[in-house]
Amino acid sequence: MPPFRIIALYVGWGLLWAGVQGWVLCTTGFPVNLAFTDALLTNVLVITGGCAMSITLRFYRPGVRQVVYLMCWSLGLAGVCLLMYTTAIEQLLKPETDYLAFIDQTLPVRLAFNWLMILFIVLQNWLWLYIKEKQQAEERKAATEKLAREAELFTLRQQLQPHFLFNSLNSISALVNTRPEQARKMVQQLSEFLRGTLRRDNQSMVPLADELQHLQFYLEIEKVRFGHRLQTEIICEEEALPLQLPYLLLQPIVENAIKFGLYDTLDDILIRISAHVQDSLLVISTQNPFDGELLQHKQGTGFGLDSLRRRLYLLYARHDLLTTEHQGQVFSTTVKIPQKL
Repeated sequence: MPPFRIIALYVGWGLLWAGVQGWVLCTTGFPVNLAFTDALLTNVLVITGGCAMSITLRFYRPGVRQVVYLMCWSLGLAGVCLLMYTTAIEQLLKPETDYLAFIDQTLPVRLAFNWLMILFIVLQNWLWLYIKEKQQAEERKAATEKLAREAELFTLRQQLQPHFLFNSLNSISALVNTRPEQARKMVQQLSEFLRGTLRRDNQSMVPLADELQHLQFYLEIEKVRFGHRLQTEIICEEEALPLQLPYLLLQPIVENAIKFGLYDTLDDILIRISAHVQDSLLVISTQNPFDGELLQHKQGTGFGLDSLRRRLYLLYARHDLLTTEHQGQVFSTTVKIPQKL
């Protein structure tokens, strides 16, 4: 809250209490002018003292265990305000000896009132500043954690590029002597794929339609490597195409499907990719043929799925967004992307 608004709030609070105090004094039989002069002078000094301490707290704030210092400071300031009040009221109401005698009798009560009012203002301001400081600390912590997550996500995303690039270059190297035309075609397709990657390098989320289009570049490269043995089918609901998902999400899934479905067989295989909307989730499933007996000869499920699990957790703080299932001769990978609908 800006300082002028705080001061305006305290002035309004002081005027309210001046009205209450003036009304109480009037009920004792004193004239209205005396009662409200007394009340206004008291509250002006109290509010001024409280605001002065509040401004001081902006430069020096005691800790939670040092609240007793605030109580002592406010008590001392209440005494100073009372001294200034008695000096000023004697000059203003010199002829009113009866009222001045009443003031002398009520000095202990006035000191307690001043102290409580100043202490209330100071503690309220100190609490507000303390909460604000905690909120700023939490915001800084959240910003730091966000930067760390973004850095890790960037690292994971960049690691996927060399992983795929090395595989492609090895394939090109193998094709150069035996099938040079296909090697040239694969170089061109790899160039298109990397160009598209660079265009989207600063994007963390993309529509499913763009991700599928980029995936086609990858599949064309893989089809050059494996020829007719690799067949793909993409089934996507129309309403799923504009939904958002993390950039470069599908490539590691499909790469994993090709690795486990094609590497250990000479047969033709079909990799089926389907996408649909379920509740507020974009659900994408990838299915590939799979021989369970060969699993024991392979370690893990691929770098791509491991990094994908980590990416999804960093983005959505959930561990249940990627699941795998093996039924018969079919291996399925399903990923769910929460949407802000």
